Amino acid sequence: MQHGTYALILSCSMHAVVQIGRLGCVQLQSGYYVYVGSAFGPGGIAARLAHHVKVTPRPHWHVDYLRAHAVLEEVWYTDDPVRREHAWAALFAQARGASIPLVGFGSSDCRCVSHLWRFQTRPSRSSFQRRLRRHAMAAMTHLTLT
Repeated sequence: MQHGTYALILSCSMHAVVQIGRLGCVQLQSGYYVYVGSAFGPGGIAARLAHHVKVTPRPHWHVDYLRAHAVLEEVWYTDDPVRREHAWAALFAQARGASIPLVGFGSSDCRCVSHLWRFQTRPSRSSFQRRLRRHAMAAMTHLTLT
């Protein structure tokens, strides 16, 4: 039972207005969507991803509402005891071509603007990994060792 952070890479081929629980409506457009989350509860990352792989008739999380209209193309994850979803969210927010389809999506329990982004083209895992490494190196340069 490992814990970790994950990104769901979803594709949508239609335009639709989708009600996301009490959060509001999202205007879906064709393209790719990235949702970032973390799994630190019972069952860890395996249980959370097993939930997201299938479309649920009774949505629990914001992304469950989106899953009914988008195809899960890929999952990027880490099995790591450190919560990295906010750092990943910041990196996706800065990515070229990223737009926020609905403020507050998946981030009602934190200060992030959103945990969902839309892209015209499929995001590159290798590009994201390079940004993660640069982010980690930048964070290390701010450490003061005593």
